[in-house]
Amino acid sequence: MVKIISRKSLGTQEVYDIGVEREHNFILENSLVASNCFNKSHSMAYAYITYQTAYLKANYPLEYMAALLTANRGDQEKVQKYIANCLKLGIEVEPPDVNSSELTFTPLPKQMTGSAKDKILFGVSAVKNVGEAAIENILAARQEGGKFKSLPDLCDRVNLHSVNRRALEALIQCGAFDKIDKNRNQLINDLEGVIKWAQDRKRDRESGQGNLFDLLGTSFGKSASTYDSAPKSKPVKDLDKQDKLRLEKELLGFYVSEHPLKFLMQVNPDPDVVTLEQLADKKGKVSVIVMISAIKLVVTKKGDAMAILQLEDLTHQIKAVVFPKAYEQVKPYIVENAILQISGKIEKDGEEIQIIVDTAKPVETVQVAEEIERAEIETAQPEINNPWPAEPVNIVRSTKPVEVLEMVIVKLTLQQVQDGEKLNDLKALLEELSYRGEDASVSVGGIVVGEYSCQPFRINRQLWVQDGEGTVSRLKSAKFDAWVFPLDNRGDAAVFREMRSQLNLHSWASRLLDTDTDRLHQYLNYLAQLNRRPPN
Repeated sequence: MVKIISRKSLGTQEVYDIGVEREHNFILENSLVASNCFNKSHSMAYAYITYQTAYLKANYPLEYMAALLTANRGDQEKVQKYIANCLKLGIEVEPPDVNSSELTFTPLPKQMTGSAKDKILFGVSAVKNVGEAAIENILAARQEGGKFKSLPDLCDRVNLHSVNRRALEALIQCGAFDKIDKNRNQLINDLEGVIKWAQDRKRDRESGQGNLFDLLGTSFGKSASTYDSAPKSKPVKDLDKQDKLRLEKELLGFYVSEHPLKFLMQVNPDPDVVTLEQLADKKGKVSVIVMISAIKLVVTKKGDAMAILQLEDLTHQIKAVVFPKAYEQVKPYIVENAILQISGKIEKDGEEIQIIVDTAKPVETVQVAEEIERAEIETAQPEINNPWPAEPVNIVRSTKPVEVLEMVIVKLTLQQVQDGEKLNDLKALLEELSYRGEDASVSVGGIVVGEYSCQPFRINRQLWVQDGEGTVSRLKSAKFDAWVFPLDNRGDAAVFREMRSQLNLHSWASRLLDTDTDRLHQYLNYLAQLNRRPPN
């Protein structure tokens, strides 16, 4: 790398035009043809661009590398190479983050972040399997509603046609949700249920039906989250370290969590092992601990197999050549992402260095460090601030589809709706009766009733129950009016109409009663005014 350390003016200097007026090529004295000759303006343009880029890299390396990564974000091989250059320049590349990353790579000067090093925040556009339409939708939702608090929050606010499951999986697996929830495996397991939940909420909003337990979070139970009703699968352990690293490398082109070689050099007992960066000062035979990042198989003219490898460690990347004789011996170990101790001879061609491989053997991974880290994780679980004392609501998917045969409808008066404690009691009772949504065959709905108007609600699936009559009996014992209706292949709208007829209600609210506090208060005031209005 060339770095400009000083400049001075040389005044006006004579330059030479190596081009000709008519012919682009011409014959030199030794009868060779000189081609690709440029006139002075062309040469000057190249020289000026070269000077500009060299100046920017020397004086503004952070901004220059961020721009270079952005310009090549569609080429993962180049992105990987430029990230390695960033490390050489002392610039850290931060993984993508759904709450901070932009479309492009973002420079983060240490003066702004207060950290010891300059950083570049990974641009979401360079994440494999995430299209620009999905990214633009996520960024627009974040700008409109602020940072995402959870996976359900994001799914509820974005267009799931643009931000599809494949894109969400890629963002989770590459670590873009780590600052929200570090357990990537849990998020992947939750994803299917959360997507369906968000789609149902969207249909409810479009059809004019609210969801009762959305109201508990924003209007009545101030401490409860709007997204408490989102389904959550059974707790699972996070992905193991190797799977995390493999997916990070596949989706980003570099490792986010840590490099697989991080601990190996520290515990390596062989004093002859050197880093790839130290090879520039070495001659003859060397031994290195490296990871194989790419393999190119070659067949010689004699039909023998050999390989050209791309090796990397924490300091550098180089090529290695495995000739046929050595390849026969080490062939079982030549696997992408394998960690090997390789011995061989150095070959130098100018600044290019490669190793001619003699022997290779697998390196045992460091189990002690992983066990310590796992123990720390298990003993340092974050405290969860859950306003509902019951265990989390889980959707347990049955191996057989469950036919929904009945629907329980709970009637709520205006006074009950305004009583947060009463609503909390109702939710706790339904959670107890729901068996966490396992094989539920009875759906549950609600209706807020004023004297002259009413508003239907569809209650979330994880609070559906198995025994309609038993649920009605328990609800009535808790001072709630409730009925059970057979569905008989009817939709819930037909059941609501039947109940409206039984209650002798002739006005049916069509507007959505959603989680917006102002609209909720407007609706409740409207019901209160109707209650005070004298009958005709």
